[in-house]
Amino acid sequence: MSERERDEHSGTETTGHEWDGIKELDNPLPRWWLWIFYGCIVVAIVYWVLMPAWPGLNGYTPGVLKQSDRADVASELQALQVQRGRGEAMLATASLQQIESDPALQAHALSVGQSVFGDNCATCHGAGGGGTRGYPNLRDDVWLWGGSLEEIEHTLRVGVRSAHPQARTSQMPAFGRENMLTPAQVSDLTEYVVALSGRPADAAAVGRAQQLYADNCAACHTPTGVGDQAQGAPNLTDREWLYGSDRDSIRGQIHNGRNGVMPSWEGRFSPAVIKALAVYVHVNAGGGAEVPGVVEPAP
Repeated sequence: MSERERDEHSGTETTGHEWDGIKELDNPLPRWWLWIFYGCIVVAIVYWVLMPAWPGLNGYTPGVLKQSDRADVASELQALQVQRGRGEAMLATASLQQIESDPALQAHALSVGQSVFGDNCATCHGAGGGGTRGYPNLRDDVWLWGGSLEEIEHTLRVGVRSAHPQARTSQMPAFGRENMLTPAQVSDLTEYVVALSGRPADAAAVGRAQQLYADNCAACHTPTGVGDQAQGAPNLTDREWLYGSDRDSIRGQIHNGRNGVMPSWEGRFSPAVIKALAVYVHVNAGGGAEVPGVVEPAP
């Protein structure tokens, strides 16, 4: 075997590889690198022996330690269920007022309620409960069906216009679509509603619509327009509008009579979870006592 060429500057043998006049030197690997490499091989062998590693036809080598991430997750989930079970038992036996007056119990209810709200309610009402067009704002103090703890819990339990036999039910007629009122009458009634909210409106149209309102709207919204929570009829004198406050939105509501639906959660959640969700919504809207360490989401 012929002797390999040596680099004239360093005296190191070359590998015979050359590119564009640059020759590769056959330097040995650094000892520290070799020891780390050998150490990694040893660690890998030890890991293969101790831990699950090699796949087989019907499974895998379990390893001497019999370590199983699946078993660890199952154990942690079981422990979590036990912990949640204790908390749910406390919520189930406590009244809504007791939950809100006990800081520890309220903190637990808020934790459960926030999780349930994020998974099931935030899609419509927003992550912070601020609502959007057609979906009520749960952070203010404006409630179609009442904002007490008991009323919120009842609404959550039975829903609004849902399939539940005790569902909250109200009906806004489609005055225009069903030809109950003419387009001109709908426009006049729109001006009347605008005037009820304290904004400038066409005085002539308001005058023409007085009897229209008395005949068609006052039974639910009351003669003064303040609404009726017993019927789920909104207050027309404030600045809170579910479907928009501009004239086109109000006219569209009178014409089409939109009637939103909220599902009943009674069949999906336990009574304790519904209590926790009611407490979360109530506190999120400004009710209840402040709980140290509990941070509510921004609106």
